[in-house]
Amino acid sequence: MPEGGARRIGIALTDRQRIAWLRLIRSDNVGPATFRDLINHFGSAEAALSMLPELSSRGGASRTIRIATVDEAEREIEKAHRLGARFIGIGEPDYPAALRQIDGAPPLLAAKGRSGVTIRPSVGVVGSRNASISGAKFAAMIARDVGRAGYTITSGLARGIDTAAHRASLDTGTITVLAGGLDQPYPPENIPLLEEITDGNGLAVSEMPFGWEPRARDFPRRNRLIAGISLGVVVVEAAQRSGSLITARMAGDFGRLVFAVPGSPLDPRCHGTNGLLKEGAIVTTEPQDVLDALAPLSQMAPPPSSVIEEPEQDEGGRSFLPPDDSERQQIVSALGPTPVEIDDIIRHTGLDASAVYLVLLELDLAGRLHRHSGGLVSIAMSD
Repeated sequence: MPEGGARRIGIALTDRQRIAWLRLIRSDNVGPATFRDLINHFGSAEAALSMLPELSSRGGASRTIRIATVDEAEREIEKAHRLGARFIGIGEPDYPAALRQIDGAPPLLAAKGRSGVTIRPSVGVVGSRNASISGAKFAAMIARDVGRAGYTITSGLARGIDTAAHRASLDTGTITVLAGGLDQPYPPENIPLLEEITDGNGLAVSEMPFGWEPRARDFPRRNRLIAGISLGVVVVEAAQRSGSLITARMAGDFGRLVFAVPGSPLDPRCHGTNGLLKEGAIVTTEPQDVLDALAPLSQMAPPPSSVIEEPEQDEGGRSFLPPDDSERQQIVSALGPTPVEIDDIIRHTGLDASAVYLVLLELDLAGRLHRHSGGLVSIAMSD
């Protein structure tokens, strides 16, 4: 096994903290990035929850923000338990180490199966749903041999390449990422495969609530998790416009290695992978290509996370003096429809970073801020 995946790191949330975390991420206008900033600023989810109405009001919200209740969170946790699942927080030992490092990592993952597979380094294997026989066989060979070398195989439970990769790594360890809730797997014909994964040496994860039926826009969200969990992503057969190319692009953005299997220029299923090779993806014709390229990365400890882990015992939120109206207006005026870096806002206004982040939180919770990849932000066009 690669040595880099042999350690568990992190601290466990208390039951009370887990309920507060679930309430916070299920509240209106709170996405993963907003969640992280709220915890970093106020120190705990409970403190952040108490501030949501005031923050959204100061940000110019047109209506009262909806905050998930304790009862709603407890019901979701109970539903998870009935299905044999649980929620893993981003600072806990079973949370995938590589996923912690990406922008917008989910603060909570619903998980079912063997959580021990998350402590090993992972390789994503994705590709065409309408896979050829040779494509499916090659994906299975990659998954089987890379899995035997000590890596977990991560994919998305789709037909074709995903299915072949999961089946070939059932014995060595596989993670499947769902676009909907854990109780809403897609496609339906792969439900037996999902059960094999969760009943055996594998794990199913999702950031979506239980009962959530996957929509078209949920699959790119899923692809981001596949790329984030993995040290590298192998693409086997992908059309020119396909979800697999989205996964590859996200993997590149996260600093992961991108592998592509060359194919016939006459096969539309290979146009996307051949395009990746032109763009610099690693040519992959055998499992050893993947193992050789990943060997240095698998020995490295993950870099420190930007997420502040909530302490075991929390006695209340941190105390901050909010910016006054003139400072708030200065920050809002610095924003426009063009995405900018937060550091640029701090330099432009000359204000303290904590004041800038707080005003951005206010705008975000009021639904007036747009967050973009790379940590960029812009203000809603109507403003």
